[in-house]
Amino acid sequence: MTGGVRTWHGSCHCGAVRFAADIDLDRGTIVCNCSLCTKQRNWAAIVPAAAFRLLHGAGALTEYRCNTRTERHLFCATCGIRPFGTGTSPRWGEYVAVSVHCLDDLAADARAALPVTYLNGRDDDWDNPPADVRQL
Repeated sequence: MTGGVRTWHGSCHCGAVRFAADIDLDRGTIVCNCSLCTKQRNWAAIVPAAAFRLLHGAGALTEYRCNTRTERHLFCATCGIRPFGTGTSPRWGEYVAVSVHCLDDLAADARAALPVTYLNGRDDDWDNPPADVRQL
């Protein structure tokens, strides 16, 4: 386990975007099966917006919105990596979805041990996991 809430640091591939977030990774992460999350192999830790700090690179971020256009999928315009996104939901309120793979100080073995909740965004059935998660 990762030891409760702590400050994690992350970045995109080229380093143009850097952030810090206070995350309790022991509380779990999410993987969604909607078409966007599946194509980008999104694996995220959800944090309250107040627990996230963009340290560098606001000008390097490009935004993509799909479907309901309520979530901001942010990615680095230089390297194309999506280090985080933002949104509002009934479940989490104002949140930031931090890409687990972009956490620079999370060791590979700790990452592999993180608890995962699978979300069925493809069927808009957020309360029940998808039947098949093999491809996620």
